[in-house]
Amino acid sequence: MSAERHRQRLSQFLAAEWQQLVRSARSWLADTAERDAEDVVQDVALSLFESTNLAEPIRDLSAYVYRALRNRVVDLYRRRRRASEPLPKELADERTEAAGVAAGRELREGLFAAIDRLPAPQRAVFLATEMEGSSFRELAARWGVPIGTLLARKHRAVK
Repeated sequence: MSAERHRQRLSQFLAAEWQQLVRSARSWLADTAERDAEDVVQDVALSLFESTNLAEPIRDLSAYVYRALRNRVVDLYRRRRRASEPLPKELADERTEAAGVAAGRELREGLFAAIDRLPAPQRAVFLATEMEGSSFRELAARWGVPIGTLLARKHRAVK
């Protein structure tokens, strides 16, 4: 089957299933506007048209298109999760903020306790590089210790 025939078959499928594809995208993207679902379907359709230079025909076109749509929605959720920003104060739940502050305080206390338990040479390298922003080269010159030794101490401290 030629690439042109693939495109034609895909075009017919998309025309027949467009509204159902948008409904599916909308149900998977329940927290977004309706326009976003349509944008996602258009984006998937465009990428499918660009990639239909396949040598072999797609056996189950419906499954192929819906899988591509589902994968795009999952990608959107992953991007949102990575780039999540704190809510504006008007929308933030005060209980969640308080829990976050408490968890942050516990994390800091645990971190400082762990740093205090480090042997002095490891603690010194860790604090100098992480807190003061010193480079290993600077520390080696200042302390008269080889860079490799400092790197090893830092590695053990982080571990």
